[in-house]
Amino acid sequence: MEKKSFKGWIYILPSIIIMCVFTLYPLLKAFGMSFSEDYSLIKGTGKAIGLGNYQELFSDKNFLKALRNTSIYVVFVVPLSITFSLIIAVLINSTNKLKGFFQTVYFLPYVTSVIAIGIVWRWIYNSNYGLLNYFLSFFGIEPIGWLNETAYALPALIIFSIWKSMAFDILIFLAGLQTISKDVYDAAKVDSTPAWRVFFRITVPGIAPMIAYAFIMGIISAFKVYNEVFSLFKGSAGPANSAITVVYYIYDQFYNNFNYGVAAAASVVLFLIIFSLTMLQRGIKYLGRKD
Repeated sequence: MEKKSFKGWIYILPSIIIMCVFTLYPLLKAFGMSFSEDYSLIKGTGKAIGLGNYQELFSDKNFLKALRNTSIYVVFVVPLSITFSLIIAVLINSTNKLKGFFQTVYFLPYVTSVIAIGIVWRWIYNSNYGLLNYFLSFFGIEPIGWLNETAYALPALIIFSIWKSMAFDILIFLAGLQTISKDVYDAAKVDSTPAWRVFFRITVPGIAPMIAYAFIMGIISAFKVYNEVFSLFKGSAGPANSAITVVYYIYDQFYNNFNYGVAAAASVVLFLIIFSLTMLQRGIKYLGRKD
């Protein structure tokens, strides 16, 4: 091994050790636990090796509900968040005055504690004196129990999460918009190109890598949603578990029910879902490349 290569390995060795200890080992440990029936956290062993945890997992109505809720959550939150964020980023980028102010305002949710934000949104959703029901009353809509009724718990979570996740996407899109040459927009203006065509023919293709990145990161983050559920419903998963997600189900099985094997099995299933979707997106992106 050359001296330079050896020196490079020395530099990255701490990162490799940290990744192995805090990422690779827990992943392998969870995979092993998922096949250990009646796993004991103290002894570190189970009574038998088999697929019993997976059978129990997929026969559990709460897990199936969590899987369905998480899928619905991803389908709504990711595309809507990216769409709204892109529109807002374009509007901010086209503003010469107060651009820094708007960037700071829209980025604040990203650096604010989710628990603190959840408290504010619980007040907004309050069925008696909440701000949202107050505005809806102007349209003759009766007060809605956003956090107390099973039919509205998941929509309330989705609305809250769209607002929260927009901060990161706006920052990414603003950075991408800075890379598009102003001369391109000036040429489109000279040709009297309609604004909608400029948006779809220049802006969107110009930041396509950022949109793809935001989409991948959004899906990964959405499938791992937990903090939003915990903060919005005061540690529960909504009325009658109506807003339960896969990660909350894992938390509940591990810390409340002490069913470690099933929790590990659910973790493995979640990992495989996220990994498969990520590889699928990367494959689509690769096929769409122009050599």
